[in-house]
Amino acid sequence: MAGTKGRRDASVTRETRETKIRVRVDLDGTGQGQISTGIGFFDHMLDQLARHSLIDMEIEAVGDLHIDDHHTVEDTGIALGQAIRQAMGERRGIRRYASLDLAMDECLTRAAIDVSGRPFLVFSAVFTRAKIGGFDTELVREFFQAFAQNAGLTLHVTNLYGENSHHIAETCFKSVARVLGEAVSIDPRQAELVPSTKGMLA
Repeated sequence: MAGTKGRRDASVTRETRETKIRVRVDLDGTGQGQISTGIGFFDHMLDQLARHSLIDMEIEAVGDLHIDDHHTVEDTGIALGQAIRQAMGERRGIRRYASLDLAMDECLTRAAIDVSGRPFLVFSAVFTRAKIGGFDTELVREFFQAFAQNAGLTLHVTNLYGENSHHIAETCFKSVARVLGEAVSIDPRQAELVPSTKGMLA
């Protein structure tokens, strides 16, 4: 359910035969994360997403990890995207656009976002390993695909260079966090306006 008038928060529960996901977000939070998916590295990335976007996130996921991590990661992206979309409501007053180059040691990743209501993902990152611990690196893209589609975001993520797969993944999450937080923040100069000449973002 979406937040009450004046609040920008939402809760989503998603249950399938493969996963049970509960998500709550507050767009005007301080970056507090309460994350539990059963996948250690994924929890770490989601915590970065909350912390660096300044969006409070509560995420609890129980999935069929005895098969693999795919369903849990993808369905978490779906539920989190739906919660972000609901919390934004009409997207009135948001800044809408943001972009950032984010460095971490030898690695540099660029993220750009348009909170357009028109979902589209461009993801370009080549990982040097197939796994980070037990986490499949191909699931980084799967998460962002599900998240962008369900949040209604045009999202571009490009790793410009890097060697360490942990750093590549982490810069993807941190850069997306920063641009997401900026784009959904309220611009006081247009707090009552939808930032589109169409008068709506859907």
